Amino acid sequence: MTFYQELQLNQAGSKQLIKQAESRKEKGYHIFVYGCKILLTLIFCVAFVTGFSILFGSDNSIVGVVVLLSVMAFRFADLGIHAPHALSSLMMIWGLMTFGPRLANAGNLLTELLVNSVCIFVLMLLGCHNVVMFNQSTLLLGYLLLYGYDVSGRSYLLRIGAMAVGGLMTGIVFYRNHRNCTYKRNLRHIFEEFHLNSSRSRWQICVTLGVSSIIFLFGLLRLPRVMWAAIAVMSVLVPFQKDMKKRIQGRIPGNILGGVTFLLLYMILPEWMYEYIGVLGGIGVGLSASYGWQAVFNSWGAISIAMTFLGVDGAIFFRIFHNLCGALYALGFYKLFSTIMDRIVLKQECKTGLS
Repeated sequence: MTFYQELQLNQAGSKQLIKQAESRKEKGYHIFVYGCKILLTLIFCVAFVTGFSILFGSDNSIVGVVVLLSVMAFRFADLGIHAPHALSSLMMIWGLMTFGPRLANAGNLLTELLVNSVCIFVLMLLGCHNVVMFNQSTLLLGYLLLYGYDVSGRSYLLRIGAMAVGGLMTGIVFYRNHRNCTYKRNLRHIFEEFHLNSSRSRWQICVTLGVSSIIFLFGLLRLPRVMWAAIAVMSVLVPFQKDMKKRIQGRIPGNILGGVTFLLLYMILPEWMYEYIGVLGGIGVGLSASYGWQAVFNSWGAISIAMTFLGVDGAIFFRIFHNLCGALYALGFYKLFSTIMDRIVLKQECKTGLS
C-alpha cells in the first residue's frame, strides 16, 4: 500500500493497520501516516471553510461545512440508482437545502412543521434509497445545519450563490466517481418501491416525522439551538434497530462527557485559547473511531460556537439537555411509530384478504 493509498483509509482502517504492525518500525510508519492524514485533513477543512467565508461572507461559513461534508461523502457514497438519475436527485436535494430552511424559518411554527416535513421527506426519499450508505448523516445533517444557521437579506442572496457552487462541486465529484458504475435501479424505481410494507419506506417516514416533530415541540417551548435536538433524533433513528441503542449509549454519555471536559478546559486554559477548543475537538473527531468519542469531541465545537451567545453555562446545559431529550425522544417515537404502522399494515392486509 502506497503512502497516498494509506491516507485514503478511514480512522478504523488506519488504526487496524497500526494494530497489525509486525515491528516497531512498521508501527511507527503507520502512526506517522495517520498523523499526516489528520493534519492534512484539518488544514484542508479549515482552508475550505475559510474560503467560503471569504467569498460569501462569514454568515455563510456553514455552507462551506455542508459542501465539504457532501464532497467528501459522495466521493464514495451513491444513491443506489443510475448516475445520471442520481445526479438529478442530488440537484433537487440541493435545491431543497437552499430554499427549505429559509422558508421554514420565515413562517410560524405550523408553517415550519409543514415545510420541514415536506423537505425532509423528499430528501429522505431521493437521497436515502440505498440505506447502507447512511446518506442521511450527510444530507439531512446539511439541511439541519442550514436551518440552524439561517440568514436573511443580502446574506441569503449570497447563500444561494454559495449553495449553487456547492451543488455544482458535489455533482462533479459524484458523477466523476460513479459514472461508470452499473446500477439496477433508476429514479422511477425509487417511487415504485415506496410502500408501507417496506422497512426502508417506514424508516424514511419515521425520520421525517421524528425530526420535524422535535423541532416543532422545542419551538413551542422557545428553546435555543433546536437543531441540536433534531440532529440527535436523526442520529439515533438509523435504518437498523440493533444500531439504535448503540447510538443512544454513545450519544448521551458522549455529550455529557463532552460538556464536562469542555468546562474543565475552559477553566484551565487562558482566555486567548478558548477559540481553539473547537479546533481541538475537530482533531479529536479525526482521531476517534467510535461513535461515543466522536460525540465527545463534536460537542466541543458546538459548545465553542454557542457560548458566544448563550454563555458557557447555557451552551453546556443546552448541549447536554437537547441531546439527552433528543435521543430518548427518538427511541420513544420509534416505538410509538412502529406500533401505529404495524396496526395500519395489519388493517390493510385484513381488508385485502376480505376482498
